[in-house]
Amino acid sequence: MKWQHEDQGIWDKLEKLANEAEELAQEQLRHRDYVAERNQWKVIRSFQKHQVSDFHFSGSTGYGYNDRGREVLDEVYADVFGAEAALVRPHFVSGTHTIGTALFGVLRPGDELLYITGTPYDTLHKVIGKPGDGTGSLQDWGVTYREVPLLEGGDLDWAGIEAAIHRNTKVIGIQRSRGYSWRASFTVAQIGEMVAKVKAIKPDVLVFVDNCYGEFTELAEPTEVGVDLMAGSLIKNPGGGLAETGGYIAGTAKAVEAAAYRLTAPGIGGEVGAMLGTLRSMYQGLFLAPHLVGQAVKGSIVAAALFEKLGFETHPRWDAPRTDLIQAVRFGGPDHLIAFVQGIQQAAAVDAHVVPEPWDMPGYEHPVIMAAGTFIQGGSLELSADAPVREPYIAYMQGGLTYAHAKYGMLTALFQLVKRELVVIKPHTD
Repeated sequence: MKWQHEDQGIWDKLEKLANEAEELAQEQLRHRDYVAERNQWKVIRSFQKHQVSDFHFSGSTGYGYNDRGREVLDEVYADVFGAEAALVRPHFVSGTHTIGTALFGVLRPGDELLYITGTPYDTLHKVIGKPGDGTGSLQDWGVTYREVPLLEGGDLDWAGIEAAIHRNTKVIGIQRSRGYSWRASFTVAQIGEMVAKVKAIKPDVLVFVDNCYGEFTELAEPTEVGVDLMAGSLIKNPGGGLAETGGYIAGTAKAVEAAAYRLTAPGIGGEVGAMLGTLRSMYQGLFLAPHLVGQAVKGSIVAAALFEKLGFETHPRWDAPRTDLIQAVRFGGPDHLIAFVQGIQQAAAVDAHVVPEPWDMPGYEHPVIMAAGTFIQGGSLELSADAPVREPYIAYMQGGLTYAHAKYGMLTALFQLVKRELVVIKPHTD
């Protein structure tokens, strides 16, 4: 039976454009398959090295003493990410919580946190806070904070960074992904150069990376190029669409132990913590993650090619290197942006009937509209999109557990733009 769309004529035109975008990006799509294949092999070999077995999937209760599944999962994550140690837990409620735990673990009153990649992601602003704000933020606890803005082209301001680092600078913060900014995400090679340069200036400084959206998009991870501590969310890349909650912290043994003491209590750290039936999904999600990340990145590449064919500005371009899941598309105003996000929601398998609207979401400084028709609430390895409703009206699309779903999402979003007469398909594209 031929698949039919309610407006088959318009859909056929859009699908033809998408197929042309696929043909244009064939070389990039083949490269994504290669990266996914090599990362898949890396994960399998780590499972084999640590002799993962069925009994590791049984969850503990109570204190969770001697939970071998939890302990081996930490070892596998550390091995896959080229780190000395890792802490992988369902007790992390979000990427922001995981990052906050890592930073609070290694920073003390009088220390300074210096972000060298400009202003971090919106939800971290409250974690950093202000002196005396009464919220228990980093600055409320006497940790000072500064940031060095990026240069106009998105490069690091090394003169500004060198001038900013002083004797109290304890942690250098790096955000790998673009967040809500119109800049390129940083590659692992670039992060390695950052580590070398800041440690040449101050050898005892700790380098922290927010690795959200970046896992398995390249052949190496930041902890393989000298990063002391990094964190990410399991409802993003490494959870493989199966982990129902949680996060991970990886890095040096000393830094990870400090974060574990913050998560639980000093002297307890990562030795306890009931896993409550989450282990199977965490292991299997990690196993699937390289392939699913590859599917999502392929969707982002074709989306960029498709929207560029229609005259929109995208970041990254379809032929640019990829180091995270996110595809940014700049629109002309709020109507375009809202229609796009609502179209992504309509392509979902879950909650497609729901119409997202901008709202004041906790942790964000502007109204945000989010398309999140996902099996895991907020699971951004699944097809999703979000945008702060503010100039210059940029939508951020990510995810797609299958490339077919990512393609369907971009076509449905574009269909909404056409139906609302916000985009006109020119006759020569017929």
